Amino acid sequence: MEKQTEYDRIEKRARTRKRVGNTVTYTLLTFWAVMVLFPFYWMVLSSVKSYSSYNGEYVPSFFTLSPTIQNYVDAFTTVPLARYFTNTLIFTVATTLLMLVVIVLSAFAFARLDFKGKNLVFTAFLALMMIPNELVIITNFQTITNLGMRNTFWGLILPSVTSVFYIYLLKENFEQVPEELYKAAKVDGTSDLKYLFKVMIPICQPTIVTIVILKVIECWNSYVWPRLITDDEAYFLVSNGIQEIRENGFGRENIPAMMAAVVVISVPLIVLFLIFHKKIMAGVSRGGTKG
Repeated sequence: MEKQTEYDRIEKRARTRKRVGNTVTYTLLTFWAVMVLFPFYWMVLSSVKSYSSYNGEYVPSFFTLSPTIQNYVDAFTTVPLARYFTNTLIFTVATTLLMLVVIVLSAFAFARLDFKGKNLVFTAFLALMMIPNELVIITNFQTITNLGMRNTFWGLILPSVTSVFYIYLLKENFEQVPEELYKAAKVDGTSDLKYLFKVMIPICQPTIVTIVILKVIECWNSYVWPRLITDDEAYFLVSNGIQEIRENGFGRENIPAMMAAVVVISVPLIVLFLIFHKKIMAGVSRGGTKG
């Protein structure tokens, strides 16, 4: 009886410690979530406030009783935001598709094909990751300028069609597929490309989806290179367009409309992440483990 009582006390203390630990953990997570999400809430709130209401607030208000969509109308009519969207969509889709072709073929070659100097070439590829991005931008700028591709979509796209990190990530993922499958396929007379598309890509789909999503986000947020290689408004992306909006006075004078433009630009990425966040985490964790 005494042993049972002592066991109950120990179990009760363990449950209490676990409850306290969970309470502290979720409290901290809730506080952190509020800190992270508050800027987005403030951005959306500012975008639905009228110009006069926003400027008339001596003390910032955390809600509004008279929301308006006029700021969104102004964001599209005052500046060519639709054109920026179209340019960004073309740039993102073309860059992602071309990069996907390059990295899939490269990763497969490093993971399964045997050729002279493979390890040396792959080591050289990894060494490129240590080169500062500023040096690469300077070289790319000189190359694109000499080729006469400034203020063109090709000038925007070509420097971004490969990624050493994505090649490395996909190579590690390809190497997790048993090599016996490749040898059996070769015995059956299967070509390398057919094996790649019929076996490797379907098995490694989570990682490929993750790479596509991350590349889309990277292209959508691209700022430095498009700003450097284009000075023609016809080729501005959304990130450059927002900067142009701010610099031409519209963004400084009408903050709510500026916030509306930022909301419109941010929504596609937020929706994309919410839909595919599980695949992103699954792909990253799969690509980062061996065995």
